[in-house]
Amino acid sequence: MQAMFNKLLIANRGEIACRIIRTAQKLGIYTVAIHSDADEDSLHVALADSSVLVGGDSPSESYLNIDRILDAATITNVDAVHPGYGFLSENSSFVRALDHLGIKFVGPSASAIELMGDKIAAKQFARDIAVSTIPGYDGEIATAENAIQEAQEIGYPVMLKASAGGGGKGLRIARNDQECIDGFNRARSEALSSFGDDRILIEKYIDEPRHIEIQLIADMYGNRIYLGERECSIQRRHQKIIEEAPSPFVDESLRRAMGEQALLLAREANYYSAGTVEFVVDNHGHFYFLEMNTRLQVEHPITEMVTGLDIVELMLKVANGERLMLRQDEVKIDGWAIEARIYAEDPSSNFLPSIGRLKTYIEPEPTSSVRVDSGVSVGADIDVYYDPMIAKLITHGRRRTTAIATMVTALQQFDIDGVTTNIPFLHQILTHQRFARGGYSTNFIQQEYSSGVFVAPLTAEDKMRLAILIFSLDCYRNQQISGVLAGTAIVQIDESYFEGKYIARPTGCLVQLSGTSFVVNVNRQPGRSRVQFSINNQTYYANVVWDGFRYTIKYGGVLAVAIILRPKVHSLYHLMPAKVEPDGSGSLLSPMPGLVILLGVEIGQIVEAGEELLVIEAMKMENSLKAERAAIVKAIHVATGQSLDAGDLLIEFEEVSK
Repeated sequence: MQAMFNKLLIANRGEIACRIIRTAQKLGIYTVAIHSDADEDSLHVALADSSVLVGGDSPSESYLNIDRILDAATITNVDAVHPGYGFLSENSSFVRALDHLGIKFVGPSASAIELMGDKIAAKQFARDIAVSTIPGYDGEIATAENAIQEAQEIGYPVMLKASAGGGGKGLRIARNDQECIDGFNRARSEALSSFGDDRILIEKYIDEPRHIEIQLIADMYGNRIYLGERECSIQRRHQKIIEEAPSPFVDESLRRAMGEQALLLAREANYYSAGTVEFVVDNHGHFYFLEMNTRLQVEHPITEMVTGLDIVELMLKVANGERLMLRQDEVKIDGWAIEARIYAEDPSSNFLPSIGRLKTYIEPEPTSSVRVDSGVSVGADIDVYYDPMIAKLITHGRRRTTAIATMVTALQQFDIDGVTTNIPFLHQILTHQRFARGGYSTNFIQQEYSSGVFVAPLTAEDKMRLAILIFSLDCYRNQQISGVLAGTAIVQIDESYFEGKYIARPTGCLVQLSGTSFVVNVNRQPGRSRVQFSINNQTYYANVVWDGFRYTIKYGGVLAVAIILRPKVHSLYHLMPAKVEPDGSGSLLSPMPGLVILLGVEIGQIVEAGEELLVIEAMKMENSLKAERAAIVKAIHVATGQSLDAGDLLIEFEEVSK
């Protein structure tokens, strides 16, 4: 076996830099990180054996600055450079410059990058070697009139896209002549600003397409294998957010056909290293070449989870001149893996990035079935300079349903504060019936969220689950404070109310709710908001903070507020009535701190069941307190404008004469 590189520079940042560093260090390779001014305190810098400042805050000053990165590689005397993905990973000039310095590039040759980096040239090349391609015009579309002419010949709908594009930029769908004109102009303008290249190609748009890609690895001696497929159809703004391997749509026959075409493309392009051939697949299983990514993909971990292979390690060995020791028939797909990308963004505001500092950042605990690839820690800034992806969550299961269930549970374990994240939206997708069936396409988000993306409220089942947790936490608090082992209470979660009892036990807490008993165990570390709890041996996670009056809870990314109301507090807010004893007497106590903004009754007045008594403003909400049954107002102890504490006496009642 050849000696591995001694020293590796990672020409990237964030989670992918961290991921490459870990594999390199596992192989005994000394790692060198580069960083911008903005990334001086970043996690990838801390993980590397050494680091070099290469420029200012912006990517053009740092991670895209070839001269400064070459200087860093020369000064640190590295043997090789791994580009990760994005930035310079598909820049042939960078590869040639490294070749000139005698430094290995961990990736394909400059000529392969150039061939596949130009979408027009790549499509023509694929067609020439009999790889299935989407019907379309072979050359560059020069004008809007030219676009209409070709679109009419191909047949609408068509897709206009930047030749040098990626990540959904410079891409438009047109279903008629006017949309074709508008789409051409917009795609061209966007392509020029994003890539400095305004060339546009046009091809047939496949309705209800599935985005399926083949991962391959090849060495410099002609040995090539494919590592199965990944389904990447869950996309927002043409960018992937959930991927899975294998695809729920692909059978063994289709997998083999796509894999063989991917290897054909790699062979004819004299391609080595890791690469991904992307296909669009219609409902009938017809597949068409989309593009080839000549680099590591963001979603490569799901392939690693189902094959047991380390793709970064394979890339390093190939770049080191080693032969690929694995045959195609030795590649086995074991179980199912799913990846969800955790972004600092607001799905309800068209997925706009959320800028801020991570005040809290807690990840799920890694296990054999849960993996987190991240490049941040508490205090990290999510700024305007870089992609707002915080982490990638990857889960594995023997079956697809298990991988999904594990993913849903793991999402609950994230505790991120300081920025808005897409975790609630990811949770919605993963629990969506259509996703569960696997019957989705790249149009899933547009179709299922056509009126916009909103955070779905907690379900009745979710609220009951959290109420049981709150009863249990209240049980522990009372036991610690006063030694009380049992009690009754009412838990209010948003507009829902749960009345129950709890009994402390040596091994947990017994909660009785609606005539049903639940055995609850809570695992909570001091100083941390994340709570692991089990209800009848089923495990859940939530982030819970007690402020002395109420619990603030994040569950599945959804924020909720829970309040404990004691039995003596006979009136709850909103629709909860005032308590009147069977003999007609009774009293109304304030269920919360607040301000009386309306007093609707007088002494001596007869009130009917459901009649509004007064309104309290609390937490910027107006809360109406109503009578439970007919009674006479005996005494009023408050006035409009009066401040209240929880438990203050408000009104006394007496029986209505019969």
